[in-house]
Amino acid sequence: MDITRLRTLRELARCGTMAATAESLHLTPSAVSQQVAQLEREADVALIERRGRGVVLTPAGERLVGHVERILMVLDEARSELAQLRSEIAGELRVAAFPSIAVAVVAETVRALRAAYPRLEVVVVELEPQESLGALAAWQIDVAVIDDLAVELNEKHENYAQIPLTQDLLHVLLPTDHPLAARDGLTIADLRDEAWALDSTSSSFGEFITNLCRRSGYAPRINAHCAGFEMVAAMVASGNSISVVSGLRLVHPLHGVTAVRLLPGIQRGVFLAYRKGERDHPAVNVFLDEAVYTADKVLGQPQSNV
Repeated sequence: MDITRLRTLRELARCGTMAATAESLHLTPSAVSQQVAQLEREADVALIERRGRGVVLTPAGERLVGHVERILMVLDEARSELAQLRSEIAGELRVAAFPSIAVAVVAETVRALRAAYPRLEVVVVELEPQESLGALAAWQIDVAVIDDLAVELNEKHENYAQIPLTQDLLHVLLPTDHPLAARDGLTIADLRDEAWALDSTSSSFGEFITNLCRRSGYAPRINAHCAGFEMVAAMVASGNSISVVSGLRLVHPLHGVTAVRLLPGIQRGVFLAYRKGERDHPAVNVFLDEAVYTADKVLGQPQSNV
């Protein structure tokens, strides 16, 4: 059986529809359907059943996907062993990260690895944590940087493992001349009457902040739905808005704003996830080690007001 078609079936089992599978694998729905049909001819048994707009696996399909999981893990282990036999660390390593950790840690990690291993090409893809895990499961990336606000972490997951990278403390971002900017700490309730700027590109983080406000008895009055943090910072610095932001955003200087600790303190854990079969892959290993070292170096000191 062709390994590409086996991967397609596995991704179809995860995504549930031809369209979603095609998007995940960068194929057309027709190509996905053809690959599954060819796999059924090879196996001489029906592997899927169409139900409405989606598909479900037949019992035979479920059994085959279970084998595919093990086959792909063995292939990862083989790739790792072959990589260890090379005299130098080389090739391509694909890493997915959400924007704030990419700016604070990943960029510097890549710089250090380029200097140490000239033949290692680290390619960084900006994805939200849930998307990163999907890409990791689909063998589109090798390492995913995720957080425990956006995804429910499972330490006993069959296919991937994770190691802690850092803890991120949330802050309120205010114009420097705002009356609340002199406070040592602020609660969500203190921000009831403010206009908010939120980064709409990070749906999970925005939903988390909105839910914090609702639990404090109000819906935030949002006057800026921003496509990225740069616009959030500009709206706050101009005096138009306030926001709640990741402490990772405070690593580099921001002008015209003050960051005040959010009370009670809310932390999110940031983790590095990788497929279990590749823990001994040299390129994966050096990236994990360098990222942890960089995070300790860059984020080791308490984050202070801007």
